[in-house]
Amino acid sequence: MGTEFIDNVSLSHEYHDHEKELDAGALFVLKSKGSWVHCGYHLSTSIVAPPLLSLPFAFASLGWWGGILCLVIGALVTFYSYNLLSMVLEHHAHLGRRHLRFRDMANDILGPRWGRYYVGPIQFMVCYGAVIGSTLLGGQCMKAIYLLLNPNGAMKLYQFVVIFGGLMLILAQMPSFHSLRHINLISLLLCLAYSACATAGSIYIGNSSKGPNKDYSISSDKETQIFGVFNAIAIIATTFGNGIIPEIQATIAPPVKGKMFKGLCICYAMLSTTFFSVAISGYWAFGNQAEGLILSNFTQNGHNLVPKSFIFITNIFTILQLSAVAVVYLQPTNEVLERTFADAKSSEFSTRNVIPRLISRSISVIISTTIAAMLPFFGDINAVIGAFGFLPLDFVLPVIFFNLTFKPSKKKPIYWLNMAIAVFFSVLGVIAAVAAVRQISLDAKTYRLFANV
Repeated sequence: MGTEFIDNVSLSHEYHDHEKELDAGALFVLKSKGSWVHCGYHLSTSIVAPPLLSLPFAFASLGWWGGILCLVIGALVTFYSYNLLSMVLEHHAHLGRRHLRFRDMANDILGPRWGRYYVGPIQFMVCYGAVIGSTLLGGQCMKAIYLLLNPNGAMKLYQFVVIFGGLMLILAQMPSFHSLRHINLISLLLCLAYSACATAGSIYIGNSSKGPNKDYSISSDKETQIFGVFNAIAIIATTFGNGIIPEIQATIAPPVKGKMFKGLCICYAMLSTTFFSVAISGYWAFGNQAEGLILSNFTQNGHNLVPKSFIFITNIFTILQLSAVAVVYLQPTNEVLERTFADAKSSEFSTRNVIPRLISRSISVIISTTIAAMLPFFGDINAVIGAFGFLPLDFVLPVIFFNLTFKPSKKKPIYWLNMAIAVFFSVLGVIAAVAAVRQISLDAKTYRLFANV
């Protein structure tokens, strides 16, 4: 007990000495002051997010057994991978090299070129893509509420995207990842709320005469069936995706040992409750007619299948959580901007740092909002980004990092388990990317800039 206490004090002192050498991005955005509970809030917001409302749509291409099997495998593999990543981070922290960013890990373990030219760029694409996707989905939910209250309204989708972007302009100014802890607690509760609404709505419609006839058959066309399966797997993998585990672990106050595991347990308790309830109830109620967003099934041919107030409340919960999700995935961009424009030797809230922070973050949000407004088909593009980004970052790299760091014997099962995961999900990523590109080619004829979809 005494030795452990001395080690913890020693690690804490080492970290505070190292803190003086940190750049402004790490010092201001990734400040390490949080507890494992705060870590659980951050993890839940980044993983248990509105994309889970697309799980019934994925089930439509996989069927009952395929859909449930993929959900279980996705949960087990990501929980395993995220814990391996955390163990690698703890190991390096114990050696006096605490990594605060994904690219720092890649630099140390794989070499500087991997961090600079592979991990850094794909993480930026994934995270900024998540910000754009959340902004677009937020605008779509706002438009759904508007049409609910004013069916003949003339406002266009891009106008609602801009309104959501205005909310993001305010939230983007939160100074650090740690400062989002209370927002992310509210986000966790909001996710439980709209997931409960989606589940209850699906059960209500499924038990009523208003709902569609339940058809669980899968397309008989072989090409459509095969690509549909891989597209569905990509959707599920992206739903489990995170891409910012090191940055979340960076928010934990030292010593970090064991804290990430507790945070992941909070997150996966939430995930198990929401993912399975929404996926199973939505697919049960709507079968192969499940829409890309299950809330769209609550309205059919202009008629509401559940009370109007129910749709209104569910969309409000979704919009509010989307704003939290977007600001969490904005943190890697904020870190880069802070490192580029801020002065680590000046106070975090000095005029020298506040003005560049306000300008750079506002420009970042304006760019993401403009892209979301211009490209309402960004969901198709995000599927490609997910295949190239989430699958490597969350399924492949953690097991590779573990094997290279701890060098388990080739006689041990863990070595071959990790290699099997790396190979399988690398191949899956390539196939999923091909399926996503195919979907873009099929939908391309309907693409219009600033389209009102």
